[in-house]
Amino acid sequence: MILTLTARRPASGVPAGDLGFLLHKHPDRVHVAEHGAVTTHVLAPVSTPQEHQVAVVLDVDPVALVRAGTGALAGDHVNDRPYAASSLLSVALGRVFATALAGRCTARPELVDVRWPLQVHLPAVPCAGERGAGGAELVRRLFGPLGWTVEATAVPLDETVPSWGDSPYLDLELSGELRLADALAQLYVLLPVLDDAKHYWVGQAEVEKLLRRGGSWLAAHPERDLITRRYLRYSRPLVADALDRLREAEGADPEAAQEAETTTASTPLAVQRREAVLAVLREVGAARVADLGCGQGQLLAALLTDARFTALTGTDVSVRALQQTARRLHLDERHDERVTLFQSSLTYRDERLRGYDAAVLTEVVEHVDPPRLPALERVVFGEAAPTHVLVTTPNAEYNVHYPSLGENGFRHPDHRFEWTRAQFADWAGRVGQRYGYAVRFLGVGETDPVTGAPTQLAVFSRTDAEVAA
Repeated sequence: MILTLTARRPASGVPAGDLGFLLHKHPDRVHVAEHGAVTTHVLAPVSTPQEHQVAVVLDVDPVALVRAGTGALAGDHVNDRPYAASSLLSVALGRVFATALAGRCTARPELVDVRWPLQVHLPAVPCAGERGAGGAELVRRLFGPLGWTVEATAVPLDETVPSWGDSPYLDLELSGELRLADALAQLYVLLPVLDDAKHYWVGQAEVEKLLRRGGSWLAAHPERDLITRRYLRYSRPLVADALDRLREAEGADPEAAQEAETTTASTPLAVQRREAVLAVLREVGAARVADLGCGQGQLLAALLTDARFTALTGTDVSVRALQQTARRLHLDERHDERVTLFQSSLTYRDERLRGYDAAVLTEVVEHVDPPRLPALERVVFGEAAPTHVLVTTPNAEYNVHYPSLGENGFRHPDHRFEWTRAQFADWAGRVGQRYGYAVRFLGVGETDPVTGAPTQLAVFSRTDAEVAA
């Protein structure tokens, strides 16, 4: 089994031979690593300032695979594992290029973000079809959206007997301009997906690997579900867990996807909202912050990176959302005294919500039935009464820029309403007057001169006036 990866001098002018620093493999040496039934050889047939080529050659002992207890997946003693690119190659890439795959380079850190003109050649790739699609078409569906140009040629069963037709293997060439870490991560995930088999048992650890290697591109991939199912060998609990966590990523939920459909900014609107909230929290000097309706914890994760926020609380009515937040914050792996998570409904009094410098409701109020809004107002502004309250909500006037909205005409099927700027200002003004808060308004996202910004942000700050009963 062999893979060759060729890099040419990028537009930045970096010598192609510097790829060896990223790979942590000196081009003048043959590197050998043994792992059970597989011996991996890494060498550089070409290394010049214009072109650097690295070859990964796997020497696989099929009998040793069977004796190791993988016979159910590896097949009989005579099988294709020594010759075909499969999960064996994926694992080998993860071992011999671990540092490059992680996007680290101590000697030359500036090389990590270089986009290299790359060419990958795999002479024998097993490719099981999907939904009637042939192998070559499936390869294009998997690699094409990631920026690769795909050339896939079916390998004949026997060149001397054309009537036998083609084998299930492809001679595959991929060309594209990518970061090395991204290219390796995509190969790591997609090679076993193409083969639709793995030579080892698949458990929860594989979910973590999939999310770690595919985190920057998989959530938005048009074949995300197919990739997840195949990578996790159709294990329903594992697939459901992985897809739930991928949907937490930016752009994976219906509202974020709808907003991303028309944005011209390079930064997703969800990220701009979060940055706007963070900027206001820093401006008002908040240290103790409660994220009310925290969802999957994106804001809490950002707050944790700033030491000025000394006490952070996330609440949600959904236990599942809180579990996802705990995973995002890795609370099962580390103990952070700054973070507290608990289930709570914003329409019922909760003593635990008192004593905060700021409370944040990011895209929350529009999910509340209008008759229940007074209860939310009383709980948040009257009883919890933080010094500052930040509320974001969609600007309904901006919806004309979205070509396709849900059946309810809103950005998300669970929205109970969406306010115009005047309606939001009227609601916020009445709430502020009743509970003793001054309020100012900010727009978030690219502002249209007629319809305004896509997101509205109200900043409530307590005054010294007597709070209305």
